[in-house]
Amino acid sequence: MKYIPTIGMEIHVELKTDSKMFCSCKNALGHEKEPNIHICPVCTSQPGTLPVPNEQAIRFVQLAGLALNCELNLKSKFDRKNYFYPDLPKGYQISQYDQPLCGKGHLNIGGPASTREDDRSSTRGGKEIGITRIHLEEDTGKLIHPVKSDKSDNGASPKETKYTLVDYNRAGVPLMEMVTEPDIENGEQARIFCTKFQQICRYLNISDADMEKGNMRCEVNLSLHKEGEDKLSGTKVEVKNINSFKFVEKAINYEIERQTEVLEKGEKIIQETRGWDSVKNVTVSQRKKESAHDYRYFPEPDIPPMEFTQQYVEKLKMDLPELPDDKEKRFASEYGLNEKDVQILTAQSDLAEYFEQVVCEIKEKITSHEVESPEDKVTKLAVNYIISELRKNLMENNHEVRDLKITPENYAEFIGIVADGKINSSAAQTVLKEMYHTGGDPSQIIEEKNLGQMEDFSEIEAAVEKVIDNNEKSVQDYKSGKQNALQFLMGQVMKETGGKAHPMKVIEILKKKLG
Repeated sequence: MKYIPTIGMEIHVELKTDSKMFCSCKNALGHEKEPNIHICPVCTSQPGTLPVPNEQAIRFVQLAGLALNCELNLKSKFDRKNYFYPDLPKGYQISQYDQPLCGKGHLNIGGPASTREDDRSSTRGGKEIGITRIHLEEDTGKLIHPVKSDKSDNGASPKETKYTLVDYNRAGVPLMEMVTEPDIENGEQARIFCTKFQQICRYLNISDADMEKGNMRCEVNLSLHKEGEDKLSGTKVEVKNINSFKFVEKAINYEIERQTEVLEKGEKIIQETRGWDSVKNVTVSQRKKESAHDYRYFPEPDIPPMEFTQQYVEKLKMDLPELPDDKEKRFASEYGLNEKDVQILTAQSDLAEYFEQVVCEIKEKITSHEVESPEDKVTKLAVNYIISELRKNLMENNHEVRDLKITPENYAEFIGIVADGKINSSAAQTVLKEMYHTGGDPSQIIEEKNLGQMEDFSEIEAAVEKVIDNNEKSVQDYKSGKQNALQFLMGQVMKETGGKAHPMKVIEILKKKLG
């Protein structure tokens, strides 16, 4: 490449607190049924009101900082960021400037390794992205732009009137902003970084971080420079309004091409804010990019500075849950799973927790001899059914793991039944689907639907003899060396027994009868 991209990210995440950032209004996070129902004099900035910081939000940001290997600042403060926008009630935003809650940190994305010598090394062969800071602020309200059609009395076309409404339900919701170092080199790395950051937020249970619902918003800062030049020598362009990880990658790839074409023509890049048009797959100019001095930051006079002790920080560290990378390593070593299975099981903390509860139930059933198969076989089967059938049902019904009606105990019982060969694979899918919709007991479902394997050897033998008598040509084909004929005969036996015969027993009897 003639030009080398320098990319940094700014990611905003709405925090899942009980109340808003500086008042006691409910934080409904987009679940409001009506506009302007979760508002008060504080979050609508009525004269004489004072903000009171949300302790839970502060703690959430500090937990995120620890998860991203950040330095927690023992002294921090809030600042006023001055700009006017119709959905910003105060005419300024309470944010943080020079003393954020969290300082320098890093996140290993485990993605495509960089070939550049000056990059940080990675224990996983991926790339480490530096974190500049994480700070806390309040969110804005929401603007709605309806169009009103006025009917004409003289039969002319109706006149359309555009107007703007403001919903302040979101105004004052705690908003965490994370800023990276300019370490990202391409769109793929940016997509992987955003995905991992979302996963960490969900593991910490501080935010749903759902981009489609606006809980998480990603902004890209990108510039180009030539080989040998300073990486920050290019003119930075910011890209906003990106609502999916796929579009983050596409926006970066497009902007690299656009800026390259501009520079190739001998023109200059304009420092500006651009938006992403997901329909046309292009970035579009929105406004001139503001600098820090444009916001006229100064310390928030209504909120005193914050001080934290090292003992407080140590207690926060103890409250950290097991994070995705650590869980991946443990699952691989403890359960002997391959990398792909581990990544699927640990992608969501709820799914990982469900799997481990199932494993505990499996161990108990093997110890009590309810399940005869060895533990490693049953565990592997549990993984296969979770990854394939269970996840398929969740996606088809647009459900989350927390919506599951199947208890870990019932799921472990079901897997034990399958592992011990008491039902075949076709019946297993029927049983699991019924369990998914009703939460029923697998043994009871098998009995009610008469899905159990045929245990009587003489019944299977009788069915085999009948099939042999009725399929003389296939019998002769098998005896002449055509192995496919054996599979055909087995299928006929399964059909004769309604799928209840154990396939291995059928094969055994067929071979014995056919000689």
